Amino acid sequence: MTEIRIARIPAHWAEALAGGSIALVHGDERLTWAELDAASNRLARGYRRLGVRENDFVTIALPNGIEFFIACFAVWKAGATPQPVSAKLPKLERDQIIDLAQPSLVVGVAEDEHPGFACAPTGFCTDAESSQPIEAAPAASFKAMTSGGSTGRPKLIVSATPAIWNPDQDFLQMPIGGSVLVPGPLYHNGPFMWAMIALFKGNQVTITTRFDAESTLRLIEEQHVELLYLVPTMMQRIWSLPEAVRHRYALNSLKVLWHLAAPCPPWLKEAFIDWLGADVIWELYGGTEGQGGTVITGSEWLKHRGSVGKPNPGCRMKIVNEAGEALPAGEIGEIFILPDTGQGSTYRYIGAEPKTIEGGWESLGDLGCMDEDGYLYLTDRQTDMILSGGANIYPAEVEGAVESFPGVRSCAVIGLPDADMGNIVHAIVDAPAGGINEEALLAHLAERLVRYKIPRSFEFARQPLRDDAGKLRRKQLRAERIGA
Repeated sequence: MTEIRIARIPAHWAEALAGGSIALVHGDERLTWAELDAASNRLARGYRRLGVRENDFVTIALPNGIEFFIACFAVWKAGATPQPVSAKLPKLERDQIIDLAQPSLVVGVAEDEHPGFACAPTGFCTDAESSQPIEAAPAASFKAMTSGGSTGRPKLIVSATPAIWNPDQDFLQMPIGGSVLVPGPLYHNGPFMWAMIALFKGNQVTITTRFDAESTLRLIEEQHVELLYLVPTMMQRIWSLPEAVRHRYALNSLKVLWHLAAPCPPWLKEAFIDWLGADVIWELYGGTEGQGGTVITGSEWLKHRGSVGKPNPGCRMKIVNEAGEALPAGEIGEIFILPDTGQGSTYRYIGAEPKTIEGGWESLGDLGCMDEDGYLYLTDRQTDMILSGGANIYPAEVEGAVESFPGVRSCAVIGLPDADMGNIVHAIVDAPAGGINEEALLAHLAERLVRYKIPRSFEFARQPLRDDAGKLRRKQLRAERIGA
């Protein structure tokens, strides 16, 4: 099949699968392909009436739910580009993003929330509009995602891919007409991409309001899920369930489990491989910018433990030192990527400039090394590295060791100023109310880390440190503690 407008996807699958087939599942709600098509047609007309035109941005501040998908397809049908943000975003942050995007419409906020911009509240009703499709050219960009990045200042990452898709193309091991579960926040690029591409390929997509470990296993069984999207934080929470709970549910329908968005501790990945099978576990490394990335299967990972894979076809990668010189295998440096189509061919920034070196190579700020076989190994983000007593310490390595201790749900490792060492390693540990025995934790770490990497101080929290997309804001955590 050739490419079709994304706007046509619901109608295409309503015809191919029969309109009564389920497209979306959220809690007790179900939406068929025919209903998705009709509802997004009506909403597209409503958006047009509010001023949305071809190639405009439409800021979507809706929570996870069926309304989010209807809104995105309505935007595509109006010839515009969806620009998702968190529904919980403080108004000051949303103001900054709207100032960058200059959208023709903000969805999910009160009508007077942003003076000078048209706004449509949650539940915006368009029942009076016709459900017939409207004619609009596909937008030049099918998505514009938001990122705070390492600077904390928002930027938009505008895809160079137009709003057209080939539903038959092989992509992400995604089935056609199957069942996919995405329990992550849809305003993040990973959950957005996996959920939307699953729909583009005619799958029933199940989403959740928020992630819950046992509910995820229950949904795999109930919805006969073939492909699952997770981040390592979610994997950690699933693995922390009692063994009897993990084995309560039939997971035999699951063919592919993707994990991405953050480094996965090797012990956790190995546990999932032993549990579900190496052929089920797939990992992806790459940025929203889409310049390139890596993929590795569980079977490959067992032969290259700790790797995230080789560079995908269509891109090149190299490891570079501070002087901009390429490093040999085994040496840690900054990862630079260049798509075969050239710099700037996959995205553009609004509100930021890419970090580049000669030849158009770009960095996402990650550090790593490559082995002799060309497999990439991540260490950490450059901005998060701790320099203590002249030694470079990568927080992700320490966090992985802490999170392998029984009872630890998540961990954030930061450097705090020290007159003698420059910085000392400080660990913020999310653990249950019963607490963690610090002496036992230190003994556990002594078996896994060289002495200078072991945290000098611990702080115990009772709330998750990573969001549902697996992201940590170490810079913010550090600033809060220095300020206090």
